[in-house]
Amino acid sequence: MPASVSAPAAASPQVVDDLPEPAAQVLGATERYVIVRPGPQDSAASLAARYLGSADKAWLVAEFNGAARVQPGVPLVLPIKPTNLVGLRDGRVQTVTVLCYHRFGTTAAKGDGGRMVVSPANFAQQLDWLQHNGYTVIRLSQLADFLEGRAVLPRRAVVITVDDGYESTYTQALPLLRQRGMPATVFVYTDFIGASDALSWAQLRGLVDSGLFEIGAHSKTHRNLTERQPRETDAVYRREIANELRASRAVLEKRLGISVQTFAMPYGDANAIVLDELKQQHYTLAATVTPGGNTAYADRLLLRRTMVFGEHDLAAFKSLLR
Repeated sequence: MPASVSAPAAASPQVVDDLPEPAAQVLGATERYVIVRPGPQDSAASLAARYLGSADKAWLVAEFNGAARVQPGVPLVLPIKPTNLVGLRDGRVQTVTVLCYHRFGTTAAKGDGGRMVVSPANFAQQLDWLQHNGYTVIRLSQLADFLEGRAVLPRRAVVITVDDGYESTYTQALPLLRQRGMPATVFVYTDFIGASDALSWAQLRGLVDSGLFEIGAHSKTHRNLTERQPRETDAVYRREIANELRASRAVLEKRLGISVQTFAMPYGDANAIVLDELKQQHYTLAATVTPGGNTAYADRLLLRRTMVFGEHDLAAFKSLLR
């Protein structure tokens, strides 16, 4: 069940003009809540779209009312302003796991012993386990709103990311995600686009047009941003780092006509200069490959991500979500 976290600022219910006339009856409204009596055609998604600003907030309708299904005539309370922004439940602070994949297929990749290659069968099994065990796969941009204190997330929110830009993201991962309506983010280093086993520009366009994929930058050349090249002075090093961040973003935005707000550090490494450049260039989020969960007060430029490897069976995958 997809989720969204953008919330309307108005105290009264928000009406979406292109939706059919609502069947639900509004019983009352306050600054924070609206009480509705659903009609026969109403669902959690339609109520969320009309009163909460997005059908992706269907999870919030269900979670807030403790009901998996909308029943006609049974009143529901809809929170039109976000509450519990830090995700504090039962004395525990919510954490969000960001999963990091690289490539998908059945053939081992050269140089990594196949660890970075996850089979489509295993990926499908992992997605199904998330879906059937109360997890909601959210967009990376929704996590940004959570970290900025602007929105709430589902109780068990998880993010899927894919690094580098291998064509298997389009040929193998996209169909499986589309079948389940799950979003993901692909971080692309732009010098790789069009290589023999890389995404083409047409495939990147297809990922964007699917409505499921967000595109993030992964540098221009995939150099380790913390390692200086021989005879690289302080000034030259800083200029090169700035270009790695700027050039990749610029070409993605120009060729795809999108806004790129997120960055994944090659090899997960960052230092003070990298972090300063990320701030100077106004990136919303930047990701490492340090495993663990992200709380509402996590550093948005040092986002934790947990890598999924080819040898992970379902038991090992489950342990990544703990």
